Amino acid sequence: MLKLLSTFRVIAFLEGVSYILLLFIATPVKYLGDDPQYVKMLGMPHGLLFIAYVVIAVLISKDMKWSTRTLWVVLIAAVIPFGTFYIDKKYLKNVHA
Repeated sequence: MLKLLSTFRVIAFLEGVSYILLLFIATPVKYLGDDPQYVKMLGMPHGLLFIAYVVIAVLISKDMKWSTRTLWVVLIAAVIPFGTFYIDKKYLKNVHA
């Protein structure tokens, strides 16, 4: 479980960074600068990281003894900017297997 948790923390960090880059850099450049290049570059990796985040969250939820409510909070955090960083700090950082 510890290895999957470590993987989840890395995926959560990368997903959060890719989401912030997509929202606050790539999208404004696309619409204000008429250049969709950055959205195309970041879109696919972010989508894959998002899917990996959701799948791994569901897989580790039993081992982490998360309630259904906690699992939903973890999943919803993936669609809120900076949400995955909050999840890491609140639910993942101090876990010892």
